[in-house]
Amino acid sequence: MTHNYQVSNITCGGCVAKVKGMLEKLPDVTAVSVHLDGQTQITMSRHIATADLQAALVDYPKYQLSEKSVVMPTPPATQDDGAERGFFETYKPILLILGYILLVTLAVQLSRPSFDWMQWMQHFMAGFFLVFSFFKLLNLKGFAESYAMYDVLAKKIPVWGYVYAFVELGLGIAYLIGYQPFITNSITVIVMTISIIGVLQSVLNKKKIQCACLGTVFNLPMSTVTIIEDALMIVMGASMLLLG
Repeated sequence: MTHNYQVSNITCGGCVAKVKGMLEKLPDVTAVSVHLDGQTQITMSRHIATADLQAALVDYPKYQLSEKSVVMPTPPATQDDGAERGFFETYKPILLILGYILLVTLAVQLSRPSFDWMQWMQHFMAGFFLVFSFFKLLNLKGFAESYAMYDVLAKKIPVWGYVYAFVELGLGIAYLIGYQPFITNSITVIVMTISIIGVLQSVLNKKKIQCACLGTVFNLPMSTVTIIEDALMIVMGASMLLLG
């Protein structure tokens, strides 16, 4: 069964991800869809009292949940549910971004007398971190709140979500100018390894959480795509450490 609710004071993608994540933790909740206008649909295996749903948001009292309508027999299709969309439609933003970075960095190497794999990885990682940090910085607070919902370090130290975006920016600049490769690659391997732990936990536990890799601009579900993205940075950073 699915109920419609209204949640007040939702102002950004970070709010959407936060409310969605807290409600999904409730037993008997099977799906949650939250919109920026506060409209919320909750699918549950048995009826849950509105007071119990509001209690799930107790850590953030600004979000007030109220029942909006009677039970609907089937859940509506929503833009928040990536499972009902095709793979390319769901992950189009991240695939296009990675495709652009790949195309540009390959073009640089192909224009030269010989293909330098180390330099290609350096340029690819520069593009990756610069672009991804840009989207995070568009709404730093929203990103930090979303990131804290699954990252193992940000859960314990919330300020890490704010710092992380600038770490990515710094890494992007460092790779671009070739600054201290050993230090840069070491930081990349450490930071991305910490990041992938939370991603793996979320995917393996089948938690329906919004991925914060592109900040709050795009609604990307956490999946194996996120694991591959983080693992790619770890492999490249480790390769450059070993071969550099």
